Amino acid sequence: MVKHRESRPGQKSAGGLGAKPRRDMPGKPPAKPAHASRPAKPSPRHGERVTEPRDAATASAAPERPLIARTGERPTERVPVILESLGAGDFHLIDSGNALKLEQYGPYRIVRPEAQALWPPSLAAHVWDNADAIFTGDTDEDGMGRWRFPREALGETWPLQLLGVDFLGRFTAFRHVGVFPEQIVHWAWMKEQVEAAKRPLKVLNLFGYTGVASLVAAAAGAEVTHVDASKKAIGWARENQALGRMEKLPIRWICEDAMKFILREERRGNKYDIILTDPPKFGRGPNGEVWHLFEHLPLMLDICREILSPKALGLVLTAYSIRASFYSIHELMRETMRGAGGVVESGELVIREAGLDGRTPGRALSTSLFSRWVPK
Repeated sequence: MVKHRESRPGQKSAGGLGAKPRRDMPGKPPAKPAHASRPAKPSPRHGERVTEPRDAATASAAPERPLIARTGERPTERVPVILESLGAGDFHLIDSGNALKLEQYGPYRIVRPEAQALWPPSLAAHVWDNADAIFTGDTDEDGMGRWRFPREALGETWPLQLLGVDFLGRFTAFRHVGVFPEQIVHWAWMKEQVEAAKRPLKVLNLFGYTGVASLVAAAAGAEVTHVDASKKAIGWARENQALGRMEKLPIRWICEDAMKFILREERRGNKYDIILTDPPKFGRGPNGEVWHLFEHLPLMLDICREILSPKALGLVLTAYSIRASFYSIHELMRETMRGAGGVVESGELVIREAGLDGRTPGRALSTSLFSRWVPK
């Protein structure tokens, strides 16, 4: 179930960051499991984008191209917006705490580090210890590790489904499993836009990773361009496409540096109705190029503005692993879209605990910042 919770300054959110926490179970809170060593220094989420195949070559140093001087009024704003998921399809967050999270991915219960889970777990320690897979090793987001399987040895991959799309989960050495489920709220929004448009839409998915968002958009009826500089990620995305027997859907799989690609699209005059962009904080390109989010994000958004179609339905930015308020990307998005009308809504993506049954709301775990421009 996906919920949209909006809170404004001076108001309490019914289900956002200020929501009432779930009551702990009776008795003494469970001790931290033996495998649950805290990170030596808490790392922001998704720092693996520096070294994980997903983003080992996602972005290069921004080519020289000056920012366009924008004129006109800035779009109206809607802040703060909390986009909340209680899980969907084969995923939900069971419990969290002690810098860990316990998740359900299809038939498997998985324990992974989560620095932002500062509270004690709600469920007993034996529930955590009986997980099917536990990530151990380097607890830094950029570090490699291994998976421990307390019950029985599991295969490297297994089938999953979200929003009607089949894909493969995979136990990677960087703790991740091939999907970032907090993005469900953006994917559900995109799916609704495509299905309601009553016209062919073109969707650009930058830093597209394993292609789940691209498959959701294509299944809904969009023509999709998926860009990721990692050959391994593109290969995984094609596996996902084949698993769901979606080979005939109109998806272009582009293995290339994202900045170089959108600059070329701008020169060619190509346009898109929806753009999703999920850049890393830091990345290295295939030829040693360096990407720094704070340095290069303004130009990336500026180019995305130029390749939006006249009847565009949205530009979505997700930002992980940055030490900043959502207001930083919110104001940047408003400046980028100056003169375009519409509204910029920004805030956080959160996943709410859903318990063992997947239907018992608990605490909200913040996952990332986002900013989204829409025409109205």
